[in-house]
Amino acid sequence: MDESCVIQWTERGYPRSARWRSERGAPPPGRVVVADDRTSADAAYGLACQGTALLWRGDFQNARQMLIALASRVDRQPRKRHKAAASSSPPSAVEAFNLQRQARSQRARTLGMLLVQLDGNYGIALRRAPDVRRACAEAWGPGEEGVVVSLRELLGVIGAHEWRRKGIEIPAIGERIHPHYGVFAPIRGEYVELVAKAPLPAAMSPSDAAFDIGTGTGVLAAVLARRGFRHVVATDQDPRAVACARENLARLGLAERVDVVQTDLFPPGRAALVVCNPPWIPARPSSPIEHGIYDPGSRMLRRFLDGLPKHLAPGGEGWLILSDLAEHLGLRARPELLDAFDSAGLQVLGRSEVRPAHPRASDEVDPLHAARAAELTSLWRLAAR
Repeated sequence: MDESCVIQWTERGYPRSARWRSERGAPPPGRVVVADDRTSADAAYGLACQGTALLWRGDFQNARQMLIALASRVDRQPRKRHKAAASSSPPSAVEAFNLQRQARSQRARTLGMLLVQLDGNYGIALRRAPDVRRACAEAWGPGEEGVVVSLRELLGVIGAHEWRRKGIEIPAIGERIHPHYGVFAPIRGEYVELVAKAPLPAAMSPSDAAFDIGTGTGVLAAVLARRGFRHVVATDQDPRAVACARENLARLGLAERVDVVQTDLFPPGRAALVVCNPPWIPARPSSPIEHGIYDPGSRMLRRFLDGLPKHLAPGGEGWLILSDLAEHLGLRARPELLDAFDSAGLQVLGRSEVRPAHPRASDEVDPLHAARAAELTSLWRLAAR
């Protein structure tokens, strides 16, 4: 085994080891102790805060209760800091954003210290443990050897399996999309509705092609096919997204009209319509799933804009779906976006916008409430100059 991916501990006086699994590539904890139903939440919290991981050997459902208790203790700290800072000047939007990300990162590290062990078939040798074999195989592929994983990550795998099984209702296509583990789910339906309702290019004919760049689950490719495009090329560089999109489009009966290609941004050729819903926040992701939210330095956004003109057919349009949340957070200014259009040789034909409907937009306790309340998601209709 690769020593960098091995977790080691002592149990009943004997040294033990197993392969360490972390979706975000976190190193294995340096110190591990065995814990069970006799371990108190206060003791577990103290160890976790010090960087000591707890390998659970008790009842599985009690492990879940322990995770809830740890989360309760972690969440008390931001409230205390918030009260202490209430008398001082409030942080700027950028400072509030950075403070929230730091708090979330610390929360994830602390909660990630509660561990469980899985055998080579992803079985869990704990009382009242659920059967997670299918969920783990969907997320990680066939099991080959036992692993140790954080309980928090395992519960995420279980939740992703349920989403994949049940799917998410998409009114724009009248059917469900089934996201896979690690693929950004279309839970914010307002941007899908923008693509479903925007006027199509006037010069478009049914034989024209459309591109969906960064397709993810394939939801926008499905919308384009349902809107009349007989040939849609959906691209993504993530193998999980490619498999997810292909499965969804086959389930919708659109596999013959939509080609899903694993590539970085654009496929060869030109299209009458090129659609892209890039990550909206120009910041560094802390885990693979966050690549659907965070775009360091707006790299994907700029690469899409710079490459768009040479992939548009005559009279074609590029549709950029982008939230202005980054602007309200002070992470990107509107003139910066307009300058990027101009530098790429693009002109704006029009713009439609919608306010978000997700619960966090109205959560006044959220430190970023002011920015979220002002947020608009826009579909920019772009054309080559």
